[in-house]
Amino acid sequence: MINFAFLNNNLLKRNAKASGVFLCLIVLSSCGKPSQDLTSEYLNKLNKTYPSQSGGTLIDAMIGEPSGLISMIAGESASSAISANIFNKLLKYDKNLDLEGELAESWQVSADQKTITFKLKPNLKWADGKPLTSADILWTWHAVIDEKTGSPYASDYQLVKKAEAPDPLTFSVTYQQAYAPALDSWSGLQILPKHLLEGQDLHTTAFAHNPVGSNYYKLDGWTHGENIKLSRNLSSVLGQAKIDHLVSRIIPDSSAQFLELMADNIDSMSLDPIKYARIIPSRPELQKKLALYKELGNGYTYLGFNLKHKPFDDVRVRKAINYAIDKQEIIDGVYLGLGINIASPYKPGTRWSNPNLKPYPYDPAKAKALLKEAGFTDNNGDGILERDGKPFSFEIITNQNKEREKSAVLIQRRLKEVGIDVKIRAIEWASFISRFIKTGDFDVVVLGWSLSLDPDQYSIWHSSQQAPGQFNFIGYNNPTVDKLLEQGRLELNPDKRMKIYHEFARVFLEDSPIVYLSAGYGLTAIHKRVKGIDNPAPPAGLGWNSYDWYIPEPLRRSETGRNEMSAN
Repeated sequence: MINFAFLNNNLLKRNAKASGVFLCLIVLSSCGKPSQDLTSEYLNKLNKTYPSQSGGTLIDAMIGEPSGLISMIAGESASSAISANIFNKLLKYDKNLDLEGELAESWQVSADQKTITFKLKPNLKWADGKPLTSADILWTWHAVIDEKTGSPYASDYQLVKKAEAPDPLTFSVTYQQAYAPALDSWSGLQILPKHLLEGQDLHTTAFAHNPVGSNYYKLDGWTHGENIKLSRNLSSVLGQAKIDHLVSRIIPDSSAQFLELMADNIDSMSLDPIKYARIIPSRPELQKKLALYKELGNGYTYLGFNLKHKPFDDVRVRKAINYAIDKQEIIDGVYLGLGINIASPYKPGTRWSNPNLKPYPYDPAKAKALLKEAGFTDNNGDGILERDGKPFSFEIITNQNKEREKSAVLIQRRLKEVGIDVKIRAIEWASFISRFIKTGDFDVVVLGWSLSLDPDQYSIWHSSQQAPGQFNFIGYNNPTVDKLLEQGRLELNPDKRMKIYHEFARVFLEDSPIVYLSAGYGLTAIHKRVKGIDNPAPPAGLGWNSYDWYIPEPLRRSETGRNEMSAN
């Protein structure tokens, strides 16, 4: 989950964009040359074909540091990015987005679609050597539905009427009614060790910062504010990954990350559009050593209102702000066209995305008319609207994400044109979540949703999901949407289910509790020393088989963390 000032007329907007690139290039050029000279000998090694082999270290960079590594508590992408390497789930998606077993060897669904019985793979073990059995899965289910846990994911598992572990290799769940996303939900719950967590408070346990899992990797060390280090788990239930060590360096500034990428101090990072489309293509030495990847993600960036704060409880105000924001300007100016203007909270092109919906157009005149209808007028002629003697002023908060900050600046300028005074604050991720999102202490946020493959969005938009730490932190409450979300998760016919979610998206768009800003592309740079990557990315995404990525021995770093030429 999850930043330039652009001026309003087209000529000045182009100049501002050019200035931003120029400043970025000055910063990059001032840091000197990368540490690895791209000699012909090295380039030959880089482009050579190597057999798959084990060993080496892969270093990436993270903008935000996880709050902890128990993902059912954290509910954030930074936590999931690390914990997914440590913990397993019952099921997973393969490269073509078909479900297959992870801890489960097989599963059977009853004729009435209400009971799922999972058979576990034999001889599963935790990294500490203790057996991993169905008792751990049953304990994890109890933990996620416990009110004391307050998990934002609990609603999926609270529908289970009965869960049983009749023997160490069998786990079964029975639902009150057939539940459409049931199997998908078991591909999302990371299983935790009962023997290490039973009786502990999951919010305060030291385990969250020193976990023991069962997946390809185990935690080696966590230096807060600096890095998280993983090493291969020799007891992995899925066999052995190829790369020995994964290091995630915590670098909150993307420009600093890019300098480290250029200097060969990290192997991969997520790119902003300027680096992807302009800087790297203009630097031959970077093109020679970096591979670029682009894929449409399963998420979007949005502006969200705190619906418990006035005047955002007024739909006319929300719609006015939606009309006042030029979404295409954000896509072109911030994302360099590498985004899609959307009208539905689903991935464009999928069956769940309603093709009949159109985004709110940029229409400042309509925005002003709606604000006037809502009682806002400019009484003192200063250009800022007032209602009941109070100026229309609020703060947009976002995390330290450059694209979101830049988007907020463009929003600020457009809203000023219709008489709304906006301030912007960018906050470090952990503080952003704990001080503002979980407490509801904000007016407006610019954030992103990374979504499940299943269309169920009950946990995000249902009115029951507003407790601290749950996902409906904007306080959205619409009985029609509640009913549709309830129907959608119980409908097994895919065509009928699609119609339910199309109607949900229509009502949601009309209500405008959020402003869709862009469905963006995932832009990634990975050093060409890393082999085994599928390109183009399959439906499951670029990292679906990261356990099979490998770094040939001649291309590995020395112990100093920098490249050196190898005589091999």
